[in-house]
Formats: sequence, structure tokens, C-alpha cells
Amino acid sequence: MSLQDKKRSQRGFTLIELLIVMSIIGILASIVVPNYQRNLIKAREAVLMEDLHQMRRAIDAYFADHISYPESLDDLVASKYLRDIPRDPFTQSTDTWEEVAPTPSVEGEFAEGGLEDVHSGDDRVGLNGIPYRDW
Repeated sequence: MSLQDKKRSQRGFTLIELLIVMSIIGILASIVVPNYQRNLIKAREAVLMEDLHQMRRAIDAYFADHISYPESLDDLVASKYLRDIPRDPFTQSTDTWEEVAPTPSVEGEFAEGGLEDVHSGDDRVGLNGIPYRDW
């Protein structure tokens, strides 16, 4: 066998080597994908918490300025308390926010307006075991 024939026969990988490499890649992928999914959910939950905090803060500021609650989230945007209605990170929509009406005060009277609180419209349960609707 000449030197050139040896070089030709030694080029490339054997089937066993390729299978070993593919199985290692598969094992690594099976470890990484669940962690990625969990981190993606954690990031969406962080966005949801921040969106809820900002909307509740805007509702409180509106109430402090007008002595009544806004009628809807659109009123907060129109009055410049929010730039825009945020998109729910789980439903990917601005229309799924659940608007909570004011509760009666100690005297049994309702505060004016139609929006005292806001919740996510998603049915799923968070990583902390609490449904997103109850955040």
C-alpha cells in the first residue's frame, strides 16, 4: 500500500465515532432544554410581575389624582398614566387582562370608577404554585 492510499483510507470518521458524538450531543441537549424552558417561564413571570406592579401603581396614582378609579386600562393610557397597555407575557395579548371592580368600603359604599385592580387572564399555574390569575 502506498502512502497516498493510506492517506485516503484515514480521511473521515468511522460510523462508531459519529454515533458516539451524536449520543453525547443528545445527552447534552436533554439536559439543556428543560433548563432553558424553566428559565423562559421564569423570565415571563418576572415580566408579568413587573407589568402588574406598574399597572397597579398607575391605578393608585389615578385614584390619588381624581378621587375615583379609572373605568378601564384605556383610561390610564388616555390620561397618560401608562404609555400603552402591556401585553400579557403568557397570553401574548393586551385584551386578556382581568379588570377587577372596586370593592365596597367599610361604610358599604363603592368607590367611583370601574377598575381597582388587574390580574392576568391566563389559566396556568406559576412556578410558585399560584395561578397567574391570582397574582
